[in-house]
Amino acid sequence: MKKLFLAVTALLITIGAKAQVESHVKWAYAAKKTSPTEAVVLIKATIDKGWHIYSQNVKEGGPIKTSFTFTPSANFVLVGKPSEPTPITKYEKVFSMNVGYFENSVVFQQKIKLKSAKATEVKGKLEFMTCNDSKCLPPDEVEFSIPLGK
Repeated sequence: MKKLFLAVTALLITIGAKAQVESHVKWAYAAKKTSPTEAVVLIKATIDKGWHIYSQNVKEGGPIKTSFTFTPSANFVLVGKPSEPTPITKYEKVFSMNVGYFENSVVFQQKIKLKSAKATEVKGKLEFMTCNDSKCLPPDEVEFSIPLGK
């Protein structure tokens, strides 16, 4: 009886853990200097077929928009807000509004002005929500650290 209980418990933990790690977006990061005092941080989402993430510019009452929070640094300042390509826009009944989203892949870009010539890291976190035609996953948060050489 004890072995059966342990087997069922192990099975439930495995199923629960597997459900928690469902993910349909992979994130990649890079940075490139555009001049001795400026750089661009590139944040790329590669999205599984049939899934999408939302634009940064979703109106109130819509889905969770993609957002970025950068950790302040003495080595650089942000120039403006992250940019994104033009999203696909579609009316979604569940939100009763037009929403912008991305499929397949998207690259967000953040310009920075360097205060120092020394190597630094751009750190922060991003939040996003992934949906397909039948369901949305809970919003997810991902931390990032992007090295920026001299």
